[in-house]
Amino acid sequence: MSLIKKIVIGVVIYLAFMVAYIPANWVVGIAPLPNNIKVSGVSGTLWQGHAELVSIDRRIIEQVSWDMNPWALFIGQVNLDVNIGNRATVVSGQGDITWALSGISAENLRFEAPNSFLLGNSRLPFRTKVNGDVSLIVERLEQGEPWCEQLSGKLFLNRIDVKNQFGEYPLGNIALGLKCIDGMVQLNTDDTMNQMGIEGIASLGESNRFSVSAKIKPTPEQPEDLTQALSFLGKQDSQGYYPINYNGVIPGM
Repeated sequence: MSLIKKIVIGVVIYLAFMVAYIPANWVVGIAPLPNNIKVSGVSGTLWQGHAELVSIDRRIIEQVSWDMNPWALFIGQVNLDVNIGNRATVVSGQGDITWALSGISAENLRFEAPNSFLLGNSRLPFRTKVNGDVSLIVERLEQGEPWCEQLSGKLFLNRIDVKNQFGEYPLGNIALGLKCIDGMVQLNTDDTMNQMGIEGIASLGESNRFSVSAKIKPTPEQPEDLTQALSFLGKQDSQGYYPINYNGVIPGM
């Protein structure tokens, strides 16, 4: 083997090792992150790394780790197996996330967080306070216009307790199905998925427009303040339901 070939092979091997062991903290240090995102305690490599803390709009996420599939780069994709937190942390989750020119997709995505984390410093109308936590399970997601091309999963609202200037409303557990309809994210529930007598759908569309077409009827499990307030929604239909309709932005967001 000639000297030139040996030099070329040596350079290729050297570059391969450089790429394989590129430090994650160096990549984060030069990455053009938005001002509202802070990352600290980064270790490992670009391909298999860990961050102690990630702050997004002052929302703290602990113990974030990732494994990047290098072979996906050859077909123009960035594929990450992401893990967030553990049972001891406030926020936890995991999933397989892929970025391509066509958008973001995800499979087997799970995310759990308290409502205080999701709402942050948002001021809700009527001095409303919401306690409880949220569990999101996404079987399949494909980004589209305005939001999605494909979406299947469930959203669980756990131990929900709402308090405002009108009363206290311990709503308990509410499950919602997740779908993608004409590019919009749609949530649906019925009286088999909650004990509050709620049935209907909510959709998130273009320009963050949020619409609700639902109904609610009195049930023995409802808090008294909620049952007494139902008459303000309008007239009951023949099945005893009161209408719930809304079209606008999400209050407080």
